[in-house]
Amino acid sequence: MQLAASTQTDVARRTRRRVDRRLMPFILLLYIVSYLDRFNVSLAGLQMSKELGFSDSVFGLGSGIFFIGYFLLEIPGGVLAEVWSARKWIARILLTWGFLASATGFIHTAQQFYWARFFLGVAEAGFVPGILVYLSHWYRPEDRGKAIAIFFAGIPASQALGGPLAAVLLRIHWLGLAGWRWLLILEGIPAVVLGIITLFYLTERPQKAKWLQPDEREWLAGELEKEQASKTERISAWRALADPRVLLLAAILFLGLNSNYGVSLWLPQMVQRLSTFDVSKVSLIASIPSLCSLPLMLLVGWHSDRSGERIWHTVIPRLLSAASLIVVFFSTVSGHIWLSVAMLSLATIGFYCAHPAFWPLPNVFLGRAAAAASLGLINSFGNLGGFLGPYMLGALSDRTGGFGPGLLYLAGCSLTSGLLVLVVGSVAGLKRRTRSS
Repeated sequence: MQLAASTQTDVARRTRRRVDRRLMPFILLLYIVSYLDRFNVSLAGLQMSKELGFSDSVFGLGSGIFFIGYFLLEIPGGVLAEVWSARKWIARILLTWGFLASATGFIHTAQQFYWARFFLGVAEAGFVPGILVYLSHWYRPEDRGKAIAIFFAGIPASQALGGPLAAVLLRIHWLGLAGWRWLLILEGIPAVVLGIITLFYLTERPQKAKWLQPDEREWLAGELEKEQASKTERISAWRALADPRVLLLAAILFLGLNSNYGVSLWLPQMVQRLSTFDVSKVSLIASIPSLCSLPLMLLVGWHSDRSGERIWHTVIPRLLSAASLIVVFFSTVSGHIWLSVAMLSLATIGFYCAHPAFWPLPNVFLGRAAAAASLGLINSFGNLGGFLGPYMLGALSDRTGGFGPGLLYLAGCSLTSGLLVLVVGSVAGLKRRTRSS
């Protein structure tokens, strides 16, 4: 009996390590490329707004309208990944968004800017729920928080990488095109290449994984079947869409992403206006907050898995972001650039550290099919905050002549988001040691 248990433990350890080594570096790379294409507009804006004569309202609307397009196909994207093929769905997204990201480098008017960003959002819709569905085919609930943390680490990693890349690309002027155009054109190409590679590299499910040993395939498939068998309540996909808990999670994400994307898409221009630095230095400074948040995000994901606690691992980062943005408001008014950068770094740490514990929550009370539908709904409605946050910051800046009122708006969104997570914890009874995910 002891020998059998020891053998089972050895198989589990080998399988988990092999899956980690095979999947997570590649999936992390996909998300890094995704966010490079999504957020390089914030760095391109250092030159683009001046060259094309965009006001803050125009830039904020163009940056945020990406998420309107994203909203339209996000829910079907999660369902398609589950019932059709997560691998093929992810590859399709990579190919189309890569082409459209590069095409954005050829815009000349505000209307072209709006349409380019809108269709880029349409192309990328379904990527996050598709990846989350894919991970649910390979990771047990108790391992999923760690995997999600590594996946979402692509956000700060891409922004930390994007700053130095932009510092170089914004300096070039080839073929009569400004640096911001080359930034957008060149950073779309890796997505196209990775879309082709994805079709051949990713494996649909453990049962088809030739890179696993037979006993490893059997163990992993069995563990994932146990998860489904242990669900005492199977909630249909349609019921999930009307479940008040799912809608509450969507509201939490909506408010959180108001502040997250509001800061991320305006950060380079905030630094530029608070300083006398050139665009290369501004690009490098703008990468500091994301660089600081990367290791802490992974640590929070690991600790959330180890403790089995999800609620407070989401609430505390949200409250940290709110408090930091309030301090940024006062530091921008007084013109303290480095205090502003430090507080924006803390706010960014809060944004990203909330992700690993938040995303396992839907699977606590939903079956796999319903979770796929709910992930799309939560991510789709939540990402509308990515439209409102940047737009509100730009519109308030035009009206008031500064970022202060917009920062207070973003702080309020982050605070409310954190408080609503406590409501979810109370409703679902998950305040302590929510082992399932």
